Amino acid sequence: MKSEEPAGMRRLMHWKVNQTDREVSAGIIEGCRQGDRAAFHALYLAYKDKVYSISLYFFHGDSIAASDATQQVFLKLITGIGRFQGGSEFSTWLYRMVVNTCLDNAKAGKRREQFMDDAALARVAAPESADENLARDEVTVKVQAALSSLPPKLRLPVLLRYFEDLSYGEMAEALNCSMGTVASRLHQGHKLLAEKLAKLGGAVTGGR
Repeated sequence: MKSEEPAGMRRLMHWKVNQTDREVSAGIIEGCRQGDRAAFHALYLAYKDKVYSISLYFFHGDSIAASDATQQVFLKLITGIGRFQGGSEFSTWLYRMVVNTCLDNAKAGKRREQFMDDAALARVAAPESADENLARDEVTVKVQAALSSLPPKLRLPVLLRYFEDLSYGEMAEALNCSMGTVASRLHQGHKLLAEKLAKLGGAVTGGR
C-alpha cells in the first residue's frame, strides 16, 4: 500500500531528519558492553537528541514526560546493551526501546494520552510570540499540533518515518509488526492528519 502524506508534511519533516550517519561505531558498542564510561558518554551524545525528539512529540510537547522517557531509555541501555546481538542496526534496536518506553509510560499515566479536541488544537496551532523560532511558521506549528494529537499507534510510525527517516523494514522491526501493518498505519496516520489540518482552518500548502 503506497501512502501519501498530507501536503506540507515533507516540508516540515525535512529539517527534522538527521543528515549524518545514524550508526555509532562497533567499537563504541563493544566499549559499552565492557562498561567503558567514555563509550557510554559517546553513545549518549550520539542519540540523546533523537530519543528526546521522538519522546517530546509522542507526549504532546510535554518536556517533563519526554525527559523522563529519555532518561529511562538510557538507563535501560546501560543495563541491557549486552542483549544487543548485532542482528540489526543498533539504531533500530534503540528505536524499539524508545517505542516501548513511550508506550509503557503512556499506559502508566493515561492523562498524558488524552487527545486534543479541535479547540485545543487551534490554540496550539497559533504562534505564541514574535520570538518563536523562525522555523516554526504557521504551517509547521499546525502540522506539529495535528501530529501530536494522533493516537500512539499512528503517531509512532509517522515520527520514525519522517523524523528519523527509517525504512519500512526498520520501522517494522522497531514497532514489532509487519511492513504491511506499518504501511497501513502510515496511510491511516496521513489520512487523519489531513482531516485534522483541514479543521485547523486552511489548507497547508508548500512543496516537498
